[in-house]
Amino acid sequence: MFADAPMPRIEAFRNWYERAGVRSEHRKMIDTEDDIHKAFFPEHLVPHLDHPLVDQGDPVLRRYLTAQHAYQWLRFTMHFEVAVVVRASQKIADGSSGLHLHETTRMDAYKIVVDEGYHSLYSLDVQHQLVNRSGIPALDYDFGPFIAGLDAVGEEFPQHRRLVELLQVVVFETLVTSILSDIPPDESVVQIMRETVREHAIDEGRHHAFFSAFFKHLWSQLEPPLRQRVAHYLPPLVLRSLRPATDPARDALLSTGLSETQVKDVLADSFSSDRVLAGIRHSAAKTLRLFDEVGVLDQPGARDAFTEQGLILP
Repeated sequence: MFADAPMPRIEAFRNWYERAGVRSEHRKMIDTEDDIHKAFFPEHLVPHLDHPLVDQGDPVLRRYLTAQHAYQWLRFTMHFEVAVVVRASQKIADGSSGLHLHETTRMDAYKIVVDEGYHSLYSLDVQHQLVNRSGIPALDYDFGPFIAGLDAVGEEFPQHRRLVELLQVVVFETLVTSILSDIPPDESVVQIMRETVREHAIDEGRHHAFFSAFFKHLWSQLEPPLRQRVAHYLPPLVLRSLRPATDPARDALLSTGLSETQVKDVLADSFSSDRVLAGIRHSAAKTLRLFDEVGVLDQPGARDAFTEQGLILP
């Protein structure tokens, strides 16, 4: 599948043993100094919170919905880091990716495996602490539909499964969402969430550098016919990585006593196609620039495919 040429060494992890969260940070704990009555998540990042059908005069309700959104984000992170990022990073690390990689690059991929396992652990740990201290129970969360949708891209070509898994991690690890930048400085948010996201963002900065360089090498090794195929895998991977999960929001809204019809209206207004696509384009801006830089959009029909999916404005 790939041409045989070594990948240049990447320096993103030079000080990993001193600076990685798993190496340098202590376990985050809610203590008596923490204000557990603060928000668990920035309210402006909860799309359905300010809908007219949600009682704006009920602070307990708003806190409950914000807590459920935070729980969903933490559990998504817990699952995603292992099911998607570790899955692909392990292939890079153990030499089964199909690429000829420098030993140092493979070692760096193992460091990502360690980072992401730790991110998964502390996401679950923080969620449990928030539930236990606040008394706000967490609703059930099913990661299955997300991973199934992601893995469905390219399923008609099972011989490309390994390649698609590598593309999945490239896409997600080069995206830049507002969560990692908005939460740490927001003093309205409980401290344990702010510190956890701050630590996560530092590690993800290294991962972003690694996977940006990795994709450039991956693309350079693809034979021309496969480049065209990859260029058409990427739009749905970007969309499925960033499209908001509305099932957890629906469950949270239903649990507050809203009717099925009311919840349907809230979701339709809060997650409209135009609003969702605008958010995806914003978060994927650096990823799309990376694709443009290496020549993905120059493949036959690729720019049209990205435009038709709403990732590039006509």
